Amino acid sequence: MGSPSLVWFRDDLRLTDHPALRAALDRGEPVIGLYVLDEESDGVREIGGAARWWLHHSLASLSERLSERGSTLVLRRGRAADVVPAVVEETGAGAVFWNRRYGGVEREIDAGLKEELRGDDVTVASFAANLLYEPWTVRTGADTPYGVYSPFRRAVERMPAPRAPLSEARKIPGPTTAPTSDDLGAWKLLPTKPDWAGGLRDTWEPGEPAALARLNEFLDDDLGDYAFSRDALAGEATSNLSPRLRWGEISPYQVWHATVEHRGSGKHAESATGFLSELIWREFAWHVLFHSPDLATKNWRQQFDAFPWPPLNHAHLEAWQRGETGIAVVDAGMKQLWETGVMHNRVRMVTASFLTKNLLIDWRRGEQWFWDCLVDADAASNPFNWQWVAGSGADAAPYFRVFNPETQREKFDRHGEYIRRWAPEHLDGGAPEPMVDLKETRQRALDAYDKVRHGG
Repeated sequence: MGSPSLVWFRDDLRLTDHPALRAALDRGEPVIGLYVLDEESDGVREIGGAARWWLHHSLASLSERLSERGSTLVLRRGRAADVVPAVVEETGAGAVFWNRRYGGVEREIDAGLKEELRGDDVTVASFAANLLYEPWTVRTGADTPYGVYSPFRRAVERMPAPRAPLSEARKIPGPTTAPTSDDLGAWKLLPTKPDWAGGLRDTWEPGEPAALARLNEFLDDDLGDYAFSRDALAGEATSNLSPRLRWGEISPYQVWHATVEHRGSGKHAESATGFLSELIWREFAWHVLFHSPDLATKNWRQQFDAFPWPPLNHAHLEAWQRGETGIAVVDAGMKQLWETGVMHNRVRMVTASFLTKNLLIDWRRGEQWFWDCLVDADAASNPFNWQWVAGSGADAAPYFRVFNPETQREKFDRHGEYIRRWAPEHLDGGAPEPMVDLKETRQRALDAYDKVRHGG
């Protein structure tokens, strides 16, 4: 047996359209899959509770699928800079392949490993797999990164179409003797006492097969209604692919090309165009993160550092987290988030606006709560979208845009179905009194934003 190839899985827990896995198969040697739970490297952000639940089940699915095809998934915990070279030495691997990551700390880790392993005569290669366009390939005419979505989208649309997805790896030769692996259960990614994940179990089935099934179901049954019904809070026209993309159980290339194939004409074409624009918005978030790695902790617009956040009102923050604000749409959204690990996108904007503008609580507090509670929280979209709503981010909503929860409810939950599902107390008279006056707090926010806009 020759020296095996090591495929380092990260946020790409799939066997289809996996360039790193394809490179390993093309090398013609046994293939070993590796996943490293790195919670020790300086600067690596520990994933939240809902995301840990998803990761456990997605890894279990990937391990089973690799085993069915003849290979194995090795689980190790520790600093990736230590673990990967150790597994290479232990297995005698002659090559290591991975798909690229785009966070600042992650890029530094990967660059260091490339240098170290190549110095030991190990073949190392990385590939584009999780973004349609590499962040350094989409630039303005002045050769700078884009900071506004519309011109970014137009630039992307002028570029060559994304490559076609690679076929599924159906036979993956493994080593004669598999290396030792951590026990997935010993990682304790699942909650036990208390076990709060019942709603997640009822809502989701992680893993690549379920991701592919959901994509096909969405395109066959829901795409035609997407452009016209996606904002209905109780509707089913949204794709529910965000956690699948976050964990890489499906690639954006697969989603892009399958959507194009289903574009058709009429309302299907309009809906397909709208849905593809959401993929481009996801790209934009990652491109912004690539150039601003501290997106989760620092205002993208530096002038926003002068925003006069008042001292934190802990009671207000806790009421918002619990969905006990007395504002129907906000309470419904926060309860949906806690039970299912997701929230309708429009409600995400409403709840974020309420926290940052009506309650004047720093966007970082909300971003951290969503990071802990969302199954689809990723390092780019989560802080990017929070800063967009707060007014501190790239292509931010105008400072004077304060989402009115009651207006949003009237427009997008006219018959009260969403409220009835998630916050029925607002329909039967059992809800608490609104914790703030929406009109007064809106004006307070505008006054604070004026101070930033005019330099204090």
